[in-house]
Amino acid sequence: MPQLGVEVLTMKVLLVWLGIVVVVVSSKASEAVEHRYVNASDLNLLEAHEAGRGAYTLMVGLTLIQTAAAQGAVCLDGSLPGYHLHRGYGSGANSWIVNLEGGGWCNDVRTCIYRKKTRRGSSAFMEKEIPFTGILSNKAEQNPDFFNWNRVKIRYCDGASFAGDGEHKAARLQFRGQRIWMAAMEDLMSKGMRFARQALLSGCSAGGLATIIHCDEFRGLFPRSTKVKCLSDAGLFLDATDVSGGHTLRDFFSGVVGLQGVQKNLPRTCTNHLDPTSCFFPQNLIAGIRTPLFILNTAYDSWQIQSSLAPTTADPGGNWHDCRKNYYRCSGSQIQFLQGGFRNEMLNSMKGFSRSNQNGMFINSCFAHCQSERQDTWFADNSPVIREKAIALAVGDWFFNRAVVKDIDCAYPCDNTCHNLIFR
Repeated sequence: MPQLGVEVLTMKVLLVWLGIVVVVVSSKASEAVEHRYVNASDLNLLEAHEAGRGAYTLMVGLTLIQTAAAQGAVCLDGSLPGYHLHRGYGSGANSWIVNLEGGGWCNDVRTCIYRKKTRRGSSAFMEKEIPFTGILSNKAEQNPDFFNWNRVKIRYCDGASFAGDGEHKAARLQFRGQRIWMAAMEDLMSKGMRFARQALLSGCSAGGLATIIHCDEFRGLFPRSTKVKCLSDAGLFLDATDVSGGHTLRDFFSGVVGLQGVQKNLPRTCTNHLDPTSCFFPQNLIAGIRTPLFILNTAYDSWQIQSSLAPTTADPGGNWHDCRKNYYRCSGSQIQFLQGGFRNEMLNSMKGFSRSNQNGMFINSCFAHCQSERQDTWFADNSPVIREKAIALAVGDWFFNRAVVKDIDCAYPCDNTCHNLIFR
């Protein structure tokens, strides 16, 4: 095991699930630190429901949307889209959480052809049932405010954050994310969501970006009497300068937007003054969203460090190889780059957004990605906290107007409650 920088007294958890190893260690000073070891090739595992299943984890079956094909609302390979629904009860019977699955994007024909042969591009490869944990858990002790709501996870099989509308006939690729979104909403409305008294749209990573893009559309489905809000987890992808001075993520997003016909489905409050690729970056969208929105993000997002700030293409000399995989191995100048070139840029991008009391935020100084769908980070005995408040409680306080939530952590390395990721 790599040196963790603390004297290990006890190993509390060892969980192996689809290549992820989770280790919780404690030091003599009773400082709880969690490190999750992830194979670098398994970066996409951070964006989905691969949080692991315990002995008593709720497993929820897949429902295919049978009416979708007639609307042209199909996955990359032309198969039917789907979702997983677990019904609410009691006080939550007329409350709904709609969660948009994450899982990256495809930005050219080659990567989309590969994607259509996976669960990210075809329902033929989707799991027939998945675990519902974190914000989707049905246990009050794991999900105190939303456990008895109707909880839905919409599967992601288009590759453009549910926003594209086009096709590539020669490659037999269907880019129908926007239609999938609309077909899923129509199907869920017919199954009782139209009677919702309160509703929350959420998503992680590519699903968190989709939540921002579709937030006001979601609000428009319901009457004014329905309380509607949105939660974007790890979806604040920055138009950042990488370590070579280039713009790796902008170049990538440009391919996604152009190939998949995303432009016409982006918020016009942005596209009426910025180019389409700029309007795929949440920092240019969040200030214009009218619906209450909560931004949950780590200040040192693992996915963005790996794929946007210091990807191998921007680091041919390998100067960032060790730091990219393990924050303990970052030099002082590299940490300074992450502080100024990323954390500060993230906070600056949210200044206008944060002025509205209807919006909320929880920005913790961790090296992680996606925290609402994993039980260990959402709500557990050793969950990450800011000012002693866990993420689940912060989101609940914001949704139910119990408090104004604008939680911004102090800069690394002050937070000892993080569940940090280390890549092999």
